[in-house]
Parts: sequence; C-alpha cells; structure tokens
Amino acid sequence: MTAPTPRVAEVRRDTQETQIRVRVDLDGSGRAQLATGIGFFDHMLEQIARHGLIDLEVEAVGDLHIDGHHTVEDVGITLGQALAQALGEKKGIGRYGHAYVPLDEALSRVVVDFSGRPGLHMRVDFTAASIGGFDTQLAHEFFQGLANHARATVHIDNLHGTNAHHQCESIFKAFARALRMAVTPDARAADRIPSTKGSL
Repeated sequence: MTAPTPRVAEVRRDTQETQIRVRVDLDGSGRAQLATGIGFFDHMLEQIARHGLIDLEVEAVGDLHIDGHHTVEDVGITLGQALAQALGEKKGIGRYGHAYVPLDEALSRVVVDFSGRPGLHMRVDFTAASIGGFDTQLAHEFFQGLANHARATVHIDNLHGTNAHHQCESIFKAFARALRMAVTPDARAADRIPSTKGSL
C-alpha cells in the first residue's frame, strides 16, 4: 500500500506593497506560526489553523504605515493559492463543507464548495468599524482573495451578533470548520474527483 501524497504547499507572493509567505499542511494538527504585523488578524488566522486542523505558517511584511488593506488582501490571495496547490486534483475530498459556529451572542454560518468556480457571497453587518486596529471591511477582502485563488465558492452569513469581535471570530471559526469538512478525505471515494464532470 502506497503512502498518501502529502497535501502540503508553500507559496510566496512579492509585490511593491507586500512580501508574503504562506505554508499549509492540510493534514496537520492545528499548529500556527503567524506574523502579519496585525494582531487581531493573526488571532483570526489562528482560528483557521486550530479549528480547521491544518498547520499554517504566515509571514507578511506589508505597507502597514498606510493601512492593513494590502497585507490582509494579499494574505488571502496567497493562502488561497496554497490551498489550491495542496488540494491538487482534489481526488477523494468531500468537496463541500458547512458549519454553524456561535460565539456568545454571535452566530455565523459558512458554506464552502471547492468547485473550481470562485465566488464569495458574504452578508455581515459589523457593529463596529474596527476591532483592535483591524478594519472590519478587510474581512471581506481577505475572503474575496482566498475564494478567488482557491477557486472555491464561499458563502458567509453572520446570522446574529452585537459585538464585532464575536461576529468576526465566529465567521473565521465557521470557515475553519467548513474548510476542514470540505478537504477531509472520503475513504469511499478515495480515487475519485467529486464531480460528474470528472474535473474541478
């Protein structure tokens, strides 16, 4: 019996605005090494690693003297590219994932499809413009970059919430759990691409 192919990828993205390195191991234990220069964003990325049970390394140097926009967006792009590379042909994965996650008064739902067709549908009315210096509008930019470059359809809905920190954290945790479900191998379809088209 042959050993399974490691589902690991490392991607670098260098622009005049940011220098990003992301490494993912889809079969990890939830370990995270994060340094984006934005404390709250690191906290959110840690949720993806811990609750998605992926090992995640992110190093980002960006133009934070302007704001966090380029850094957050480019981390999303680079993480999306790394996920796509780690998944390869997507043989044997569940493909779809969904999760409802509460955090106190906040409740969020995320549904993921590694369909090969990128799309983000996000309905979140944050109750504050920033959380610990993190512009809440950047949550959309992160997930947009990720969905586009992972070539995934992602639906994100915050169903309840009055505390912006809780809203945002419940979104990232729900994304992590949906991601974990979608990328987990299905032993009953180990060598099959989960599509009637034969490709994703």
